[in-house]
Amino acid sequence: MKEQYDFSNGVRGKFYRQDAQFHLPVYLEPEVESFFIQLAKKQKIGLTQIVNNLLHKDKELIELSTAQVK
Repeated sequence: MKEQYDFSNGVRGKFYRQDAQFHLPVYLEPEVESFFIQLAKKQKIGLTQIVNNLLHKDKELIELSTAQVK
């Protein structure tokens, strides 16, 4: 990397998009990833769908348990 860069012609916010959506990567432990890959193959659906289904079910359980506490 150079010691100095010339930003005199730079434009602030040139690539900023207010409506941009970011999808965060989720890194699974190798053992967990392997398990879900095999499960996805058996069910003939994608890994993303398997993980999303699981998370939706967990979300429902969490919502039910917190609703009962209130």
